[in-house]
Parts: sequence; C-alpha cells; structure tokens
Amino acid sequence: MTTNVLCMTTSAPVPAASAPGVTEPADRSVTDRLVESNRAYAAKFADPGMDARPVLHVAVVACMDARLDLHAALGLELGDCHTIRNAGGVVTDDTIRSLTISQRALGTRTVILIHHTGCGLESLTEDFRHELEDEVGQRPAWAVEAFRDVDQDVRQSMQRVRTNPFLPHKDDVRGFVFDVHTGLLREIDPTS
Repeated sequence: MTTNVLCMTTSAPVPAASAPGVTEPADRSVTDRLVESNRAYAAKFADPGMDARPVLHVAVVACMDARLDLHAALGLELGDCHTIRNAGGVVTDDTIRSLTISQRALGTRTVILIHHTGCGLESLTEDFRHELEDEVGQRPAWAVEAFRDVDQDVRQSMQRVRTNPFLPHKDDVRGFVFDVHTGLLREIDPTS
C-alpha cells in the first residue's frame, strides 16, 4: 500500500509556556494551551454588537493552509466577511451549502476564491481515497479534489459558483492564487 504523506513547514513558533521559567506539565496538550489562551481573550472581550451579516457582503472561500492569514492579507476586520475554508479552497457541495446560506440568509453578494502556491492537494491523487478504504474498510463519500494546475482549479471553482442554481448572486465572483512566499494575490482570468 502506498501512503501519501504531506510535509509542510511553518515559520510560526510553537506557543511558549505560560510564564518565563515555568515548565509545562508533560501531559499538557495543544488544546489545553489554546483553551487557556481563550480564557485570557475572553477576560478582555467586549461584545462588538455585530450580527452574523458581514459588513462588506462578501464571502471568501480559501484553503485551510496555516500559512494563509486571510484577514491580514486582505485587510479585513472582524465582521467584514464570511470565511469558508477547506483543503484546497475548492468549491465542493459543502462549500455551496455555506455560500447559499451566506447569500440567501445573511446578505452576501460577492464571492472571492483563493487558492495558493505549494498546495498539498497538488501532491495527492484520488488514490488517497482507495488507501483509506484499504486501511479502514470503507471508502470516503467525498472526493479528494486533488489538482495539478492551481490556475485551472481556481477556474473550475469559479465555474462551479457561477453555474450553481442555489446561488442568486453570481455577478461578482473572482478567483486568485496567493503566493505563500511573497504574500501577493494573482488574479485568475476565468476564460483563459
């Protein structure tokens, strides 16, 4: 059996101990550290008085890759947009579900699709599903949505949005590739 392993690196430091010189217990998990950070956040939290409708009426569909800080990269603030993320940032049935709710129930009108350079889906194939089936005895119902050409996959995602009957707002759908080395977006022409 062939196993696909994705190796990704990051320059982000591992969260430090709670205080200098304090040794963390060996059984302290990442989740424990995140929950502790949330307590500190909540202690300073002030309800911004917003509802679920994005101020900019935009939904951003992007890859879940940890190197993409979408709010910083796009100059967004809390409450500006809906953010829908998945492996590859591809438009799947669940993405359409989220976009449909975003548009029909919460007032978004613009869709921005963001893939990125060096995506892990470029190194996978649908064989990944077969390997999972061999390992666990059941094939996943979902497709891997692997791709070789990131530009073409952005075009495919734009087309899936523009042709979906559940989405009423399809006039302002644009796709981009985020360069993980420069931080720049490159717009993809949907007709190329």
